[in-house]
Amino acid sequence: MPHPGLTRTRIARDHALIAPDSHVEAPLPRWQGTQGVILISPTLGSRFTQYLALMEKGAIAGPQMAGAERFFYILEGEIHLEAEGEDFSMEAGGYAYLPPGLPHRLGALSKARLCLFERLYCAVPRQDVPNLIVRRQQDIEGEPFLGDEDARLQTLLPDEPAFDMAVNRFTFQPGAALPYVESHIMEHGLLMVAGQGVYRLSDSWYPVSEGDVIWMASYCPQWFACHGKSPATYLYYKDVHRDPLQPGA
Repeated sequence: MPHPGLTRTRIARDHALIAPDSHVEAPLPRWQGTQGVILISPTLGSRFTQYLALMEKGAIAGPQMAGAERFFYILEGEIHLEAEGEDFSMEAGGYAYLPPGLPHRLGALSKARLCLFERLYCAVPRQDVPNLIVRRQQDIEGEPFLGDEDARLQTLLPDEPAFDMAVNRFTFQPGAALPYVESHIMEHGLLMVAGQGVYRLSDSWYPVSEGDVIWMASYCPQWFACHGKSPATYLYYKDVHRDPLQPGA
């Protein structure tokens, strides 16, 4: 058994690895029957929040803050969503984008675990706010990343100017890797959904596996390779489509 004084969690100026062995659960504000783990937040230095919602059967989600948009992805369990006069029954792999100010009710039909990304929506003059989106990742075809058939990217939200966030699902076959070290203005929040690999963050190298969460600040050098005998998959957020000089971008 690991020593209780040890953890794989690391916090640096431009990145963080948050391992499950350091998670602290607490009631989520305004949620009913739900414990949460706040993984990434502005307190850390990010411009968004990423958290886990651990819902009991019958639990009800609280509303997001005024002006905030919400994306949730179901990791386990069954969820019922009511929005825009429609009812949606959703299971693992289901996800939804909820634009700011949209009245909705999100409840757990069984014990459930969700990953959520939230940020204050960055509006653009003469640009409509995005619409509600409810889909399943199982229905999204993975495209080869830069021509690599062993690294496939599922784009979960429309690549349209109205959206100031993107959420994607990336799957690597054993031995596959990003083709180069990236460094860019977008920041990331990432959850390892399956498998294992090695992530380079700035000048550090980290073994990562299912359940690990990574924050990457703007311009943090980053690179990933899958190792082991099974594919590795991660879910990740990034900010998009906004001028760097625009407040809130």
